[in-house]
Amino acid sequence: MKGKGKLSRKIAWTTLCFGLAIGVSGCRHRPQLAPLPPVLTPVALEDIPEPQNLPMVEAPPEKLPPVPVSTEAGKPKRRKKQPPKIIMPPEPAPETQVTSAAGAVPSSDTAVGALTAGGETNPQTKQEAEDLIASIDKRLNALPAQKVEEEKGQVSKIRNFWKDAQDALKSGDAEGAKTLATKAKLLLDDLEK
Repeated sequence: MKGKGKLSRKIAWTTLCFGLAIGVSGCRHRPQLAPLPPVLTPVALEDIPEPQNLPMVEAPPEKLPPVPVSTEAGKPKRRKKQPPKIIMPPEPAPETQVTSAAGAVPSSDTAVGALTAGGETNPQTKQEAEDLIASIDKRLNALPAQKVEEEKGQVSKIRNFWKDAQDALKSGDAEGAKTLATKAKLLLDDLEK
């Protein structure tokens, strides 16, 4: 008897919940809105006459700023001297161009920014490059063989920069040699950490 009572209560609660759900959800039909009543009387459109004597309005004079004038219009902009990228050793022909360009008055092409192979080098820069190349050589030779074997790729990059720096110095490009040697030094510093 108790089993039937529980089942009948369950059915009663389910029916009640289902009925409430349907009741709360409301009617499925959409409410019909009443149509607006049609306009039966025509409306006359009136023309509004323009006034005959309209006052003339003058635009106020505009005060424009003065026309900007560049004071540096005739001066060419200077660019930072960048060392040339050295892929292979330079041939003797560019060296002759360097000496002729250094002694002659610059033409309009070189003044505008044409590339040159470099000019006279600063003796101090050349000495710094030589010292840097020599110190890198000593440091490379002092590396333990195990470290060289472990870091083959890094050591190869350092040796390539070092060799390119030597080639640049031999060709007379002290700035480029110093830049390349500095790159090799930074990689070597990183390797020794």
